[in-house]
Amino acid sequence: MKIYNNKSYDEPKRQYEEEVAVLEMEDEVYKLVVHNDDVNTFDFVIMCLINICEHTPEQAEQCTMLIHYKGKCTVKTGALEKLKPMHQALLDKGLSSEIV
Repeated sequence: MKIYNNKSYDEPKRQYEEEVAVLEMEDEVYKLVVHNDDVNTFDFVIMCLINICEHTPEQAEQCTMLIHYKGKCTVKTGALEKLKPMHQALLDKGLSSEIV
């Protein structure tokens, strides 16, 4: 708390940081991971990440490169309820993904 002109004021930034910390502790964070395969093209994977995971084209391209060269990439993090439909949509498109 800071005091200006004999009046006390809460620091909004600090309060915000504390609220975020509490929210992060309450929500379990899951990862949606896409694995490399020998079937799908770069362009197809990029399109799926844009349409399903709401990536920007640049983000989708970077993730696709990581999938190809590293074998897998975490493409989205968040609550399980948010990731399940994305995971199923990726599977429906023929991509190999898992939630961890």
